[in-house]
Amino acid sequence: MIPIQKEDSFSEWYNDIVERAGLSDKRYPVKGMNVWTSYGWKIMRLIDSYIRDELDATGHDEVCFPLLIPETEFKKEKDHIKGFDSEVYWVTHAGENELDVRLVLRPTSETAMYPMFALWVRSHGDLPLKTYQLVNTFRYETKQTRSFIRVREIHFFESHTCHASEADAQAQVEEDFVILERLMDRLCIPYSLLRRTEWDKFPGAHYTVGIDTSMPNGRSLQIGSIHHYLTNFSVPYEISYETEDGGHEHVHQTTFGMSERLVGAIIGVHGDDKGLVLPPAVAPFQVVVVPIPVKGKGETVQKAAEDLTRRLQAAGLRVKLDDRDERPGSKFFDWEIRGVPLRLELGMRDIEGGVATYARRDSGEKGALPLDGVEQGARSMLDEISSSMKAKAWERHLSAVADVESLQDPPAKTLRFGWCGEELCGQRIEEEFDLTLLGTPYGHEGERRRCIVCGEESEKLGYAARSM
Repeated sequence: MIPIQKEDSFSEWYNDIVERAGLSDKRYPVKGMNVWTSYGWKIMRLIDSYIRDELDATGHDEVCFPLLIPETEFKKEKDHIKGFDSEVYWVTHAGENELDVRLVLRPTSETAMYPMFALWVRSHGDLPLKTYQLVNTFRYETKQTRSFIRVREIHFFESHTCHASEADAQAQVEEDFVILERLMDRLCIPYSLLRRTEWDKFPGAHYTVGIDTSMPNGRSLQIGSIHHYLTNFSVPYEISYETEDGGHEHVHQTTFGMSERLVGAIIGVHGDDKGLVLPPAVAPFQVVVVPIPVKGKGETVQKAAEDLTRRLQAAGLRVKLDDRDERPGSKFFDWEIRGVPLRLELGMRDIEGGVATYARRDSGEKGALPLDGVEQGARSMLDEISSSMKAKAWERHLSAVADVESLQDPPAKTLRFGWCGEELCGQRIEEEFDLTLLGTPYGHEGERRRCIVCGEESEKLGYAARSM
């Protein structure tokens, strides 16, 4: 048991878990630019691999654009620079020479990619253009930084697509929702799709859909977003195509992005007072094998543990044999902090009984797996762990939403209420009650209520919360 309890102080618990589990080192001499340590980076790489699988399978091509963007290109979309001008890092010198044109470190990649898209897209035969990249972005975060959640160098996935029509672009948005569902299924992360307000949508977007999950302290964490741009970027960047009848049209565009906040969400949603609880899909080690030595039988136990490890690895599982010269209890504590889904213990009594003793990280359940067929037994148990974690997380997420008719003394949850959709009422909700208006449910058909501010009847449901 770690000294800081999750329910007592989520913020302190979170920071303590990140450090104890060895996920990130914040002592790098630029604040908010943390070092990915080995264990945390392995989690992120597994997430990246699933992103690549999903995007490759849906016809996206991976690209990699330069980090630096000329100010001349960055300025072409004025709404975009207006949204980011307080957050960007500027490069003004090369050696001792002042640059004629300042360069910005990529805050996101629209203004880097779209000048090239104008060269790549010439005719209707070049569409759809579906690309993605996994890169680092840079934003000068002015709030208190927190590993994975608020940082200044952000590991980031972004897809960028071009289409012949608004309808084709909308179909891409719908495909993005399917990709998202499959990714979140692996991470066992529940989420809501909320169409952002006009004043909170991505700069330059026609509309933005935020992807939000609930943290244990009642706050909302945005883990990604999907944007439909219409031609708002293709006009200033002159991305157009020749139609079949010889005319020219500007493309319609979309983007889909998520960041290392996914790691923060895994920590917050699944972790407990013993440490991390990792979904099997993203656990660097899905199984840890711990030999329990007996005096005079150490070599026999060690050999059996090595054989068990090899068998599980040959079955495609990520397995760690912990044969350090330490007490078993100390090893159990270490791997509980690191969230390994399944622990297998092997002592002489286990060997003689033809079993391995197991302990599930998610539930603490203990029992025995037969060594005969242990590969299938371990895989089935990992599947059970994943299903159980997902069901538990979704139950908590749905219970974290409260219907309210007043915003006075609201519960520490995501609040759902009637909202007329007008900016004046929305701004009052945010300013008077210190809440973030997350928007309205994407695709919601309507539920007639009265606006919680002005009392007008409306079919819009508003969602608001305090944000991480």
